[in-house]
Amino acid sequence: MSRLTLLALQVLVAVVAIALWHVLTTVEIGGRMLLPPFFFSNPFDVAARIYKMFATGLVWRHLWVTLVESALAFVIGSVGGIVVGFWFARKPLVAAVFDPYVKMANALPRVVLAPIFTLWLGLGIWSKVALGVTLVFFIVFFNVYQGIKEVSPTVLANARMLGMNERQLMRHVYWPSALSWMFSSLHTSVGFAVVGAVVGEYLGSAAGLGYMIQQAEGVFDVAGVFAGMFVLAAFVIVIDAVVTLVENRLLVWRPAAAETRG
Repeated sequence: MSRLTLLALQVLVAVVAIALWHVLTTVEIGGRMLLPPFFFSNPFDVAARIYKMFATGLVWRHLWVTLVESALAFVIGSVGGIVVGFWFARKPLVAAVFDPYVKMANALPRVVLAPIFTLWLGLGIWSKVALGVTLVFFIVFFNVYQGIKEVSPTVLANARMLGMNERQLMRHVYWPSALSWMFSSLHTSVGFAVVGAVVGEYLGSAAGLGYMIQQAEGVFDVAGVFAGMFVLAAFVIVIDAVVTLVENRLLVWRPAAAETRG
């Protein structure tokens, strides 16, 4: 399937979903609407609100705050997950000792941590960054750890037979093996970094997309809530596209997947 065809199908799904939303919130069926506009708004009102947000410049400051928080959470959490993942994979004893503690920390509900981070770090950006880091770290950590563990013993034996030292093994064997796993986790982590920032803003802040959504919700402005959600979704897609560009650059050596025909 060509890229243009795939893009057309993706746009078609969005068009059908929006058209269905419009019909269900504006056309009466059996004397009533299936989706009351008071609770679900409608596409035209949401589009008008999004246009107003950008036309007045109101959204830019909030977007910037959320971007900074998400970027810091993504970078800190990803780097931490990669470093600790490599360390645990190369030190089985360390991994065995800390295994129950890692699982316990990963099982903690992040929403419970948000008020604690607010108490520790205040209402500024760092409490939101800390929440985002807790979401990103474990996703990257487990994927990198598994990627290193999945290195073929045969490849390792051949590399050692050729005289590779630990540094060369890391560069030519372990790192390439972990890259695919790592970027798979990074695509997921992008969304979680933004979720951490937005949830933190929703619970207590003076700026950010989460703050905008919380303010709209507080006055029952459903169009404003949906507008904030759509801006947030587009925001995540743009960041994910940047991660994809970096992935394609670093994994240029990876063979293209074979297409199957039904």
